[in-house]
Amino acid sequence: MQRNLSYLAALPVLALTLTLSAQEKTIDRAALPAAVEKTLQTQSVGSTIKAIKTDRENGKTIYEVEMIFQGHTKDIEIAADGALNEIEEEIAFNTLPAEVQKALTAKAASASITKVETLTKHDKLVAYEAATLQGTKKGEIQVGPNGGKLAHAE
Repeated sequence: MQRNLSYLAALPVLALTLTLSAQEKTIDRAALPAAVEKTLQTQSVGSTIKAIKTDRENGKTIYEVEMIFQGHTKDIEIAADGALNEIEEEIAFNTLPAEVQKALTAKAASASITKVETLTKHDKLVAYEAATLQGTKKGEIQVGPNGGKLAHAE
């Protein structure tokens, strides 16, 4: 009886997960609203577009574009009105400011840092984000623009 109740308790979580993942969908560039296309034209100069997806965030439609720019990844998020919300751009670890390198290395502890990105929101660098790997376990860490602790995850 107890086991059956556990399964029933898990059903709403599963339903929510399926609903959330079902919202994101890949779309053709031709389907973009004019304002989004205009921002994409500006942001993708010299890039190869890998994928364009649409999603809902806080009840609003957003457009996520994955690109390759000068040999590294660059992902952007554009609001339906064409506003550029966010840019995540890969950066070489050795080009980071010393205090950011030190903070990321400390936060990674014994995990390897496999990729580092700048995280810019509304034209302001808000964080550095690093993908980590320890054995087969993948993780993600963030530090502030000066290597400091963030008040909240970005």
